[in-house]
Amino acid sequence: MSEMEPQDRLVAAQARFDSAMASLDRSVKSLSNRMRQLNRMEVDTQRLVHERARLATELDKTAARAKRLDDSAHDVSRRLVEAMETVREVLAKAES
Repeated sequence: MSEMEPQDRLVAAQARFDSAMASLDRSVKSLSNRMRQLNRMEVDTQRLVHERARLATELDKTAARAKRLDDSAHDVSRRLVEAMETVREVLAKAES
């Protein structure tokens, strides 16, 4: 095998260097794209976490209001029953 001339070795080295630089450039662009995607996902995740917290707070308030309404409805129902019983007693006394 004959040795390469210095000029040929230089050309081959330059070709390998150019190939390595192109590969590095592709890797950097790919990494940059992945980092942008990751950043968008992190922003979306934070937005979802914030929205979830807001919805959980709203749900807690709504559940508390529903309980108050249920308690009030129960109290109104109890009072209506008492009032009907009182009316019946008065009517029964009036008939006797």
